[in-house]
Amino acid sequence: MPSRLSTPSGSAVPSRAATPLGHFKDVVLEAWKHFRNEEDSEGIIFREAAGHKPKGTAVLPQTVNPDEETVPGIFHPGSTGVIYCSDRAIANGFSYANSHEWANLGQGAPEVGDIPNSAPRPTKIEYPVDALEYAPTTGVKDLRVAVANLYNETYRKGKASQYTHENVCIVPGGRAGLSRVAAVIGDVYTSYQIPDYTAYDQMLSAFKRLVPVPTALDESNRYKLDVNQIRRDIQTQGLAVILASNPRNPTGQVIKGKELEEVVNLSREHSTTVILDEFYSWYIYHEKEKDIGKSISAAEYIEDVDKEAVVIVDGLTKASLRCNWRLPGWRVCWVIGPKNLITALSQSGSFLDGGANHPLQLAAIPLLDPAHVQVEKVALQKHFKMKRDHVLKRLKQLGLECTVPPISTFYIWLNLVKLPAPLNNGLTFFEELLKEKTIVIPGIFFDINPAHRRNLFHSICHHFVRLSFGPPLEDLDKGLDAIARVLKRAKSSGLKDIGHGYKKSLDGTSDELGMRGSGIAV
Repeated sequence: MPSRLSTPSGSAVPSRAATPLGHFKDVVLEAWKHFRNEEDSEGIIFREAAGHKPKGTAVLPQTVNPDEETVPGIFHPGSTGVIYCSDRAIANGFSYANSHEWANLGQGAPEVGDIPNSAPRPTKIEYPVDALEYAPTTGVKDLRVAVANLYNETYRKGKASQYTHENVCIVPGGRAGLSRVAAVIGDVYTSYQIPDYTAYDQMLSAFKRLVPVPTALDESNRYKLDVNQIRRDIQTQGLAVILASNPRNPTGQVIKGKELEEVVNLSREHSTTVILDEFYSWYIYHEKEKDIGKSISAAEYIEDVDKEAVVIVDGLTKASLRCNWRLPGWRVCWVIGPKNLITALSQSGSFLDGGANHPLQLAAIPLLDPAHVQVEKVALQKHFKMKRDHVLKRLKQLGLECTVPPISTFYIWLNLVKLPAPLNNGLTFFEELLKEKTIVIPGIFFDINPAHRRNLFHSICHHFVRLSFGPPLEDLDKGLDAIARVLKRAKSSGLKDIGHGYKKSLDGTSDELGMRGSGIAV
């Protein structure tokens, strides 16, 4: 097999040691011809992971893979981005014992320690003996009351229709909430966007009654949701459910104001269920001082909380470890919606997860006091905006300016397309950073169902990585220093060291890819 950095004639691409990274357009165009096939890329590593083989008519005849079919009839569902990247990091020496040596800019977790002007972190909980019993599958009533009151106080002042505890279901994590909702949805077409939260891939795959209908969001339009297009799709395709994260993971954009009101109105106009994952509703980066402390929620635009099919998922934590309250280990979340939905969610929870942690539900109640929440919002928005600006400034200095900067969440959706191949694809960039003890998430994980539907290199997310500025500032700088080293190494070596020597395991075994890429027979 020819070298993936060779020209069509077989001659080597001239050294780029003295050429700035920003002027590699000719090299990118030439090398890209040899990188559009995932069989000669870091996609090999991705495909070898259990559950990531392509499925369907593209791979005929379909065979049984003994690594994926563990027992008859059981198949791996495929891993989320965080799990896959963590496994690859472990193969390269990462462990929780030495995690301080690594910069984890991949996992969607905010820092959990004290930040300037925030309320003290809870360090202990007290609970009565009866809290050792199971909690109801809908959750502790007092916590449900506290959640309803917080939403009424924040988003529904002066509205005739108010939330009560009957509109709230407490669940053990964000994925558990989404799974409960998915379990009670019938055979329907479900709209989702690309890119979006990686766990939607598994949810839409596991619950077969939800027929997924994707819509690709456009970078040139700043990843805006086209509400008019959704209206047309509802009428022409019969969409019954719309699923979206808001604020949006991984792009860091947000649906708000008139646009969010129009999304909510879809429920009234077309009898369509709107499910909004609002776990980043506090992470809004306002430009005006007077707006600091304001958050967003679809709850503000609902007219009747029991008649409109608008479902909100939020909480102290989420399965991917991100949250407004910065308490990822608590696993206390909620789903808000019409009363009849909450009854159904209680029933699905009885066989899916059994309910949330009882003592921690009780401990969460005072944290939902509106005065406490407001202090946390202000502190969080100021601190995370500072970190966002710091990371964006350093990336720009490295020649990696973010084309669509985040205005919410704590993620940067970084386009690598201007880098020389193969460093311009998310999988290669990710693998090279592992060598520098830094973790990011390749963009293909946010292309819902990428492993099942098309060549990875045809994905609109292929040239992206997601960087998290959730960790403490010193960890962010450690990761940014690692990115600088990778770029320096690529520049000084003319890319000859890029795309080689990836480890399969800690025993030092290198992937075949390094040999394939160099043209050496194996």
